[in-house]
Amino acid sequence: MSIIKVLSPQLANQIAAGEVVERPASVLKELVENSLDAGAQSIDIDIEQGGVKLIRIRDDGCGIGKDDLALALSRHATSKIDDLEDLEAVATLGFRGEALASIASVSRLSLTSNSGEDSAWRAVSEGRDMEVEIAPASHPQGTSVEVRDLFFNTPARRKFLRTEKTEYNRIDDSIKKLALSRFDVAFNLRHNQRAQISLRPATTQLEQEKRVADICGTTFMQQALYIDNSRPGLRLWGWIGLPTFSRSQADLQHFFVNGRCIRDKVVSHAVRQAYQDVLYHGRHPAFVLFLEITPADVDVNVHPTKHEVRFRESGSIHSFISQTLKQALAEDRPQDHLQSNSGSYQTGNYPIESSAPGAVGQPAADWQQPAMQFSDRSPSQNGSAGSSATLGSFGTSHRSGSGNMENFQSLYSTSGINLPEAAGEMADSQDIPPLGYAIAQLKGIYILAENSQGLIVVDMHAAHERITYERMKNAFDDQGLISQPLLVPESLAVSQREADAAEQHNEVFAKLGFAVERAAAESVIVREIPAILRGSEVESLLRDVLSDLLEHGTSERIRDHINEILSTMACHGSVRANRRLSIAEMNALLRDMEATERSGQCNHGRPTWSQLTLDQLDKLFLRGR
Repeated sequence: MSIIKVLSPQLANQIAAGEVVERPASVLKELVENSLDAGAQSIDIDIEQGGVKLIRIRDDGCGIGKDDLALALSRHATSKIDDLEDLEAVATLGFRGEALASIASVSRLSLTSNSGEDSAWRAVSEGRDMEVEIAPASHPQGTSVEVRDLFFNTPARRKFLRTEKTEYNRIDDSIKKLALSRFDVAFNLRHNQRAQISLRPATTQLEQEKRVADICGTTFMQQALYIDNSRPGLRLWGWIGLPTFSRSQADLQHFFVNGRCIRDKVVSHAVRQAYQDVLYHGRHPAFVLFLEITPADVDVNVHPTKHEVRFRESGSIHSFISQTLKQALAEDRPQDHLQSNSGSYQTGNYPIESSAPGAVGQPAADWQQPAMQFSDRSPSQNGSAGSSATLGSFGTSHRSGSGNMENFQSLYSTSGINLPEAAGEMADSQDIPPLGYAIAQLKGIYILAENSQGLIVVDMHAAHERITYERMKNAFDDQGLISQPLLVPESLAVSQREADAAEQHNEVFAKLGFAVERAAAESVIVREIPAILRGSEVESLLRDVLSDLLEHGTSERIRDHINEILSTMACHGSVRANRRLSIAEMNALLRDMEATERSGQCNHGRPTWSQLTLDQLDKLFLRGR
């Protein structure tokens, strides 16, 4: 007797449903993607009891003809691919031909559609024997799909569903991702007859930024940079959060490939690498990014839920994403985030009424202002190059560790700063630099400066640390890497794949000052290393590099390790806290901040400056009330 049996169509569909129909949110995603592929410009969604009782999707797309309704509910039936060539360059969101059949097998489903004909038709399937009934109906052009009583005939699946609130939250998250993927489509969501989401089509950049703010929060848009970079066959655009807007978890990261929301290790690694030099440890960046790529260069058919993709040239994509984000973060300057004359912050073209990035917060209600002591110098003396105005120092001189002071003074001795002749005597508002002019030093730690909007507070050590670090990196790049031969070449036992990678990417190691040779099938020899890495754990570093090359096709481990050393050197070589600086030195530091890449954060990701506007000061002291 044969023990191998052909599964019944219903059982086969229910098994397939386990791959694409995990919960109500996955049902909604598949149906909305069908609406988008049908060219819908408006999608209305009704949910009851977290989607378990009812999911209704109505669109104004091209519709389905009467003759195709029954086929639409059949397994492996689709209008989106005809042959293997179509599968190798998928340009639609849904293409497997399994979703409707799988959903119909575990629910009571009705499909009503009008493809522009005089009458509409409805197809009904109750999930029992998969028979489809066709009947006339009334419906404008487009399609409506109703999914009732999800998992009514598979109780083992239904018991794994969570509470109504949890299932609805997953639906809400799914709709927001879909709304981010298609700015040109209107989305409306109701839950238990209550309106939850209403988004109009967004065609201009201003409207798109408004939608992103509605979905991701206005705080994100207040502290986001708009990027748009392209090369033949590739375009990356969207918004990336400033390092000051970091998250404790990766919960605000949206990446779309040709309109499809995906999760990909290559992308994640590229983004982390771009933020590595500016993000505080343990924090995660926020972003909404769109990658447009030739469909033939990406495989979207690697997972049943289509959440993962595989790039044909993953190394090239990794480099493109990482370098684009690095450049955007490097070119960001403090002046890009100060208030405009209208009093609203400009992010792209989207004005948002709020405080500046990293703005000083309100003090606690029981805070008491201590008495302040001022120096006896006249205003003109306070504005001279040799003066040292301090605020709140209580007449105490803090001087310790003089080793770095001479270095700092020599750094700015020829700065050529043109200062106002007297403290408080400001030039024309159009001539005031973004970070203003220094007026005092607080506790030997902070520089206080006045700009056209109010008060700027700068952490002088953090700011000087970043300036020094960027100069050291530039000098290091200009002078190139000096290699140092090892007295005794180091032999490493590696896998054959790792040895192949070392041989294939030999030029990568050579460019970074390493001389790596293949000695055997599973062995490599290191003959030279960069002089700056003398004393480092070369073996573990090399193994990490090989691991990156195998997984991502590229590696920045060596360069990152060099940067770590330069960062430590910059930290020790920067002006320390409790240092009295002259007004000229403070102003020179402010001007360098305005001209230095990534000057908004120190080498460890901490903010270097903050703005307290006149409006905030007025509120603090209840002026105008």
